[in-house]
Amino acid sequence: MSSSSIEPDDPTTAWAKDAVAGKFVIGELVQHAAERHLRDLRDGGKRGLVWSPAHAGRVLRFMPGMLTITEGSHEGRPFNPLPWQVFAAGSLFGWRNTSGRMRFRSGWLETGKGQAKSPFMAAIGLFMAGFYGIPRAKAFAIGQDRSTANVLFKDAVAMCRAPIPVNDGEKLDASDTLVERGVAVIRGEFDNAWKIEFPESGSLFQSLANGEAVSGPKPTLVAADEIHEFKSSSSIETWKAAIAKMPGDALMLLGTNTPASNQIVGTEYSEFYQKVAKGEILDDEAFAFVARVDAADRETVFDNEACWPKALPALGVTFPIENVRGMVTTARALLSTALSTKRLYFGIPVGTAGFWTTEEAWVSCQGEFDIADMVGLPCWLGLDLSKKNDLTALSACWRGERGGRPHLFVKTWYFTTKAGLADRARDDNAPYLQWSEGDRYLTATPGATIDYEFVAARVKALDDEHDVQFLAFDAAKIGDFIDASGRIDFPAWKFEGPDKPAGVGLRLVGHGQGPRIVFQDRALCMPRSIEQLEDTILNGAITIETNPVTTMCASNAVVVADAMNNRAFDKRTSRGRIDGMISITEAVGAAHAEFEEEDDLNDFLTDPIMVA
Repeated sequence: MSSSSIEPDDPTTAWAKDAVAGKFVIGELVQHAAERHLRDLRDGGKRGLVWSPAHAGRVLRFMPGMLTITEGSHEGRPFNPLPWQVFAAGSLFGWRNTSGRMRFRSGWLETGKGQAKSPFMAAIGLFMAGFYGIPRAKAFAIGQDRSTANVLFKDAVAMCRAPIPVNDGEKLDASDTLVERGVAVIRGEFDNAWKIEFPESGSLFQSLANGEAVSGPKPTLVAADEIHEFKSSSSIETWKAAIAKMPGDALMLLGTNTPASNQIVGTEYSEFYQKVAKGEILDDEAFAFVARVDAADRETVFDNEACWPKALPALGVTFPIENVRGMVTTARALLSTALSTKRLYFGIPVGTAGFWTTEEAWVSCQGEFDIADMVGLPCWLGLDLSKKNDLTALSACWRGERGGRPHLFVKTWYFTTKAGLADRARDDNAPYLQWSEGDRYLTATPGATIDYEFVAARVKALDDEHDVQFLAFDAAKIGDFIDASGRIDFPAWKFEGPDKPAGVGLRLVGHGQGPRIVFQDRALCMPRSIEQLEDTILNGAITIETNPVTTMCASNAVVVADAMNNRAFDKRTSRGRIDGMISITEAVGAAHAEFEEEDDLNDFLTDPIMVA
């Protein structure tokens, strides 16, 4: 069938057209998904994409034809997919390649709580395992642990044990189920069920905890719910690789609430699929449905019920609005509830209580730039050296221009040790092994303790290629860094004051770490540097290179204040590693310091009227 032809009985395309026409409330990211579908109908044939309403119709007829809803106010009714599920299921199964194989190899479903993601994914699992027509099909429900893997799998078991739908007006026959018909055989009693077998086709649908291995898996479907709970992406990537090797139809389906910023795995995947939906990444094998309120709705979300369906597409259908109103009432009084409600129900990607600055502003300053373009610009460095095998962070801050106005550009390099890296990844709930592959985000040095010569070599390379003014440092371990610099013939000296003689090589300037204001002339201290970093962020005058390690450090950071409200980052009370935030703050504070006669950079960067 041509990609440009649309059959009259095509609810998937009908939904997309109505969404784009504004016939119901959707957010910008869902609109992007609908527009992508319509755009591919028009242009996808050039890329070998084929739209088949007949394939889409099979799964949409299967759900209400064979499955009933097993809990909630609609229990016992046929599983008629919700409108958003019509679009998602239709898209996943209706789009094909010219060979006839399913176009999409992965699908991302992100909505607020209570939008029936788990039963929908369970229904997809049953369809692909027992009814799609693949002999010996293997479908797996995976999760961070057995309980999360069972979230959707228990829904599938309940559907197999529930009465098969009947015509309107007829009474359900409790004895007429997929199990009683012998279509499905459940292994395990009651809530201990762990596998569903389909004898006719020799297929199965099995629940697996994260890390549980299957010998030579050849998955037809891998369904992973609660992605925001995943501590590592290793199992997801392993299953994705297995899906990629399948010659025929195979799908990885990922479901989640909007992850918090400190839920690193979920955040990385969500950001990828958002870019796919928006067309920033062209991946014809990835489907994305991300239901969130828009950025413009965030400040008034508790008072603006009209925007709620953007994140809650089942609102008023199977999910009562009273459920949300109750949570909002509580959230108005409790900050912790407010943050969780914004994230879990409205898709606002906040972190945990106590995030050190306005998180939306922090997200907005993340970006990409080429450090080759920074050559010739004045540069300042910030260094936070770790003890033994923790993170060491080195940040560079360049002063340049954007849009004709002064702008700061910050990049951070991270160092740790290879020894014990897997254990620290587990303890910190961070995918250090993946981040260190190819030194993309993190350099893992040999040995049990960090060799500062690797750090010194990076500083030397920056000093050789860029106009480095000086390096701001935390006093801890700086002597070891100077020794390491000497061993690689890179001289460095500690600045002791403007009235002291200068040394040879790179100038190193101490940066106070606590909340105490240092009043000595031209001194660096954390309260001033934090204020200067916040001002540049809030005024849009800084780009901090996107790096998941930096995101982790930012989400972990906790700021403490003294009686005069002088603030500093506190490693003792922070939620995890914050080394990158310390080095970034040092570098930005250094860029504002007046060790030489500066122009009006400080006033410009902190004056909201002057910043476009």
